[in-house]
Amino acid sequence: MKYSDLSRNRLQEMLDELQVQYKEVQSRNLSLDMSRGKPSDEQLNLSMDMLDCVRFKKDLISEDGTDCRNYGLLDGIIECRRLMANLTGTKPENVFMGGNASLNMMYIVISNAWTFGINGGTPWSKLETIKFLCPVPGYDRHFRICEALGIEMISIPMTPQGPDMDEVEKWVTSDPMVKGMWCVPKYSNPDGVTYSDETVRRLAAMKPAAEDFRIFWDNAYIVHHLDFENRDELLNIHAECEKHGNQDMVLELVSTSKMVFPGAGICALITSVHNLTEMKKIMNCELISFDKLNQMRHVRFFHNVHGMEVHMMRHAEIVKPRFDICLEAFRELGELGIAHWTNPRGGYFISLYTLDGCAKRTVELCKEAGVVLTAAGAAFPYGIDPKDSHIRIAPTYPSVEKLKKACEVMVLCAKIAALESMIDK
Repeated sequence: MKYSDLSRNRLQEMLDELQVQYKEVQSRNLSLDMSRGKPSDEQLNLSMDMLDCVRFKKDLISEDGTDCRNYGLLDGIIECRRLMANLTGTKPENVFMGGNASLNMMYIVISNAWTFGINGGTPWSKLETIKFLCPVPGYDRHFRICEALGIEMISIPMTPQGPDMDEVEKWVTSDPMVKGMWCVPKYSNPDGVTYSDETVRRLAAMKPAAEDFRIFWDNAYIVHHLDFENRDELLNIHAECEKHGNQDMVLELVSTSKMVFPGAGICALITSVHNLTEMKKIMNCELISFDKLNQMRHVRFFHNVHGMEVHMMRHAEIVKPRFDICLEAFRELGELGIAHWTNPRGGYFISLYTLDGCAKRTVELCKEAGVVLTAAGAAFPYGIDPKDSHIRIAPTYPSVEKLKKACEVMVLCAKIAALESMIDK
């Protein structure tokens, strides 16, 4: 049965029935938060041994003799740079170790470009207009950086292969004011798309109109597979860029925020040696080094990339059942013809697409019933979803039992919102 096949009177009858159910749900006084992609307690507990990895002085001495408790090593310790290089298929000399979040490193790079320019270019703050390409739906905090600095955001539609490359190439090659592009290339936030090989190759081969154009390759979910035997693979964009003389064009960011403890992880910036040399001239004024104790703690805990993957397999055992709960619950919406959704093979989110014009109402109804979701429209620049149909679902944080209750509420609210919309037409 699809709602579109029913008479207006029958739709009204069903809405009246659902509103009775909704009042009963409200009476339960639920308090469930699914607004952010946070690891659950079970996931956090997987990393508790990390807190005991550096108990003795010998654990804190880098192989080059550096005492991690003291000043020095702006780039970070060599063991950690090697670990991140192996993870990303690059070399230690291409890796700069940052603090506890890749978002912070992205902001540092952009704010330095704003103040000082990139590799001798004009500071962005002295230009009349700066533009960034924003694949949508996308990561709201990327958009918040742009909005804070007054950077104009240009929405680029996402496809199952990644951003619409015809649109990307048109903007990048013709407009010198396009200075950057946001990318979450693997298990993208929030659709869960992994860029195809063709998309990566086309990105790497671009000849930007702006010499200081940069792709911010936010590889946040690099080993965050839900099924390690059926994982997505992402082409190495650095190797592709080198083929076209574009090795300076990409700034890759990875972090361990959703591997260990969010807020106490580490991040790495991976780019050309030339880019890093120029960046460090500015960063030398900002800091002496990021937290080397934490870098060493990660090295002692993971040991190598294989150790990371084994650890993330344990995460998958906790996370995948939560994704399955949501996907099973949404089946009813699909059978009614009032929603569709993504089925990612990794990452942290599911995109739920309601009928046009129903996302905000669905989120509002959920909130009034005690389930807090990410604001409708958050995955679009300026918080405006032109179709008002997208809701980012973050399944990881609630317990399994709470998640089941939240999904029941989401389905109920989506049905009510759809019926209200159809009856009003």
